[in-house]
Formats: sequence, C-alpha cells, structure tokens
Amino acid sequence: MIKVALPNKGMLFDPTQDLLKACGYKASKPYKTLTSIDLQNGIEFFFLRPSDIPMYVGRGIIDAGITGIDFNAEANSPAIKVLDLPYGASKLCAAVPNDSSIASLSDLKESSIATSFPNIVNQFYQKQMNIIKLEGAVEISVNLGVADAVVDVVETGTTLKQAGLRILGEPLFKSNAALFTHPDKQNDIKVNTLIRRIEGKLVASSYMMIEYNVPSQFLSKACDLTPGLDSPTISQLHNQDWYAVKAMVLQDDANEIMDQLWAMGCRSVLLFTIKSARI
Repeated sequence: MIKVALPNKGMLFDPTQDLLKACGYKASKPYKTLTSIDLQNGIEFFFLRPSDIPMYVGRGIIDAGITGIDFNAEANSPAIKVLDLPYGASKLCAAVPNDSSIASLSDLKESSIATSFPNIVNQFYQKQMNIIKLEGAVEISVNLGVADAVVDVVETGTTLKQAGLRILGEPLFKSNAALFTHPDKQNDIKVNTLIRRIEGKLVASSYMMIEYNVPSQFLSKACDLTPGLDSPTISQLHNQDWYAVKAMVLQDDANEIMDQLWAMGCRSVLLFTIKSARI
C-alpha cells in the first residue's frame, strides 16, 4: 500500500477531491481524521497542509502528493514534479501601500518585506533580503508597521486592494497544482498507476470523440480536419460509397469542426465526451 498526501483545505482541496474521484479513487476526507484508506486501489491518503506536503514527499515519508509548485519551491524539496494539474493557478506578487514611493521590484532590495515565502523571495533577488516571515494574513503587516512591503499569493488581487496595497511589477513566481513523487518512487507500480489515471483524465478533459459519415470523395479532406492523435479510425459503410470516421479532437475546437464537416457534406456527425483515456 502506497501513501499519498492530499491538501486538507484551501483552494486545492475540492479540485483534488474531484480529480481523484474521477480517476476511480476513494479519497474523501473523513470527519475529524487525517487519513483515509482505499483498499481496492492499495492507497492510504493523508490530508495535510499543502505547505507541509513537500517535506513529507521529499523525505520519502510519503510516496507521492498533490500540492502547489510554489510550496515545493519554498521548501527546497527534492520531490520530483511528475504532472502539472489544471487548477490552483496563482502568482506570488509584491505589493506596497498606494501612497508608497516604491516604484519597481528593484526598489525593494533595501526594504523590509513580509511574506510566507522567504526562500522564493531570496531566490528571486539572488540575495538574502530583509524578510519578516509570517504564516498568514500577510497583507495587514504593512498597516501594522511590521514591513514596508509584502510578497503574497494573488488570485484576483481583491484582498490586497482592500488592505490599501497595490501590486508592484510582474509576479515573482507563478504556480499551479502538481503531482509530486519521491525520487525513489518513480517506478513504483501503484505510483505509476496513479500517474497514468490522472494523465488519462487530463487528456479526457481536453479532448472529445467525434464520429461522422463522409462520402468517399471528401474522405481525405475530412481526415485532414480530424487527424486524431495518431490517425482517425476509418471503416467503409455496407454497400455504400461512404465511410464512417472516428477521431479525437480538441474540446475547444470540437463544435467548429462539426460545422465544417457538415458544410463539407458529412452526415450523422456525433460528438462524445471522454471520461478517461490511456494514450
């Protein structure tokens, strides 16, 4: 049985639960407990703070885990990122009071900075900055006179604006959720199964399956429009000069492709969602 760490709260919690459920795992967080066992798949799930997951995975205490790449970078963890996940997008930005004379990120080199990500800030500036490390509510520190500026996770920027702060320059770091493994667990059978299932779900969410009938004279042109990942599946209809074609298409392009196929002369054009895939 392998051990997998999952976020216990925050913006990564619900999307991670939905992803694993779609992949066939029973990873619901029990009431007032930090572990859940999926006997069918041979996994014990641990619900931990996202910022702590890199330490557990990096030390090999936990085999794999899902957390933000900013947390892994901040921890300087040896955990290996094996999959980017399509949620949890955020950016680490510097902010100063609206009336501050500080005009650029370079102006912060001599300023005191409150942040929960001191290592990322030091790495960005390639020097040891004057940092006040806080675990949360970083945006209030300037008003309390603790620091001249803050570096904090930004989604919409509303919290910073409400605190009377303005974002300064470009983000210091961009992040999203990702699946990490311990280096020694990359070839573990159950870890690889987890990776393949998640990959399959990500492919399924990006593609759709299209099927249509096409006259023989337009077959080549239609296949150019729907080449699939490798090639389309083609079969001749019984006693007809028509062919049935099946191929995967990008979800964002699917409806436009349907329109073009119909205009070309194709008929019985059908579009199907894909629940999962192994490519």
